[in-house]
Amino acid sequence: MTPEQVQTFFTRSDGSYLFARWGRPIVPVVFGVEDATLRVVKGAIEAVVTLANHKMAEHDPELGANLMVFFFRDWAELPQVPNLERLVPDLLPLCERLEKACANQYRFFRFDPDGAIRAAFVFLRMDAHLEAIAAEDLALAQAAQVILLWSDRAFAEVSPLALIDGTVILRPDVAGLIRAGYARHMPVVARDASHAFRLAARL
Repeated sequence: MTPEQVQTFFTRSDGSYLFARWGRPIVPVVFGVEDATLRVVKGAIEAVVTLANHKMAEHDPELGANLMVFFFRDWAELPQVPNLERLVPDLLPLCERLEKACANQYRFFRFDPDGAIRAAFVFLRMDAHLEAIAAEDLALAQAAQVILLWSDRAFAEVSPLALIDGTVILRPDVAGLIRAGYARHMPVVARDASHAFRLAARL
C-alpha cells in the first residue's frame, strides 16, 4: 500500500488523522453467549493480539476487564446492564439513536491520558444479518476492529476479512497494518498523517 492508502484507514470523517493502539494488556469478557461461542470469541481476540505481538492478561488493575463484548437482541437491553452507564457515557440516548438507525453493531473506546486505548466496548445486536455470519468470522472481524483505533469509515463498505480458497482470514492489508502499528518503535498514538508513511514503510 502507498502512504496515501494507509492514511485512509485512520483519517476520520472530519478529516483528522488519528491512530491509537492499546497501551496495556487486553483482558476480554464476553456477555450473552453460550460457552462454545465464548471460546470462539476469546480465541479470535487472542489470535489478533498475537498477530499484533501485544499481550493479554487475566485482570486489569483498574477495570478488571477492559474489552467487553455484548451480544443481545434489542438495544433497549443495554441500559439495563448494571453500572454500564458509568463506563459508556449517555448510554440511553446512544441506544435510542442506534435503534432508530437500525444499527446492528457499535464500538466505543476509552483512552488513557496519553491517548492510548484503555478500554473498548463492542455491542452486537444479533439481527438476521449478523446471525447469518459464522461465529468465527464475526469474532475475527470484531477483534480486528478493536485492536487499533481505525477511522470511522475504514470498514464502512468493505469488511476487514477476506475469503481465500474457501477460508475466511483477515485481509492481508489489515493484518499488515496491525503488525506495523504495534511495531516496537512505532508510537502508541499519532495525530499527524506523516505517521502513515512510517506504517507504509513497515508493510
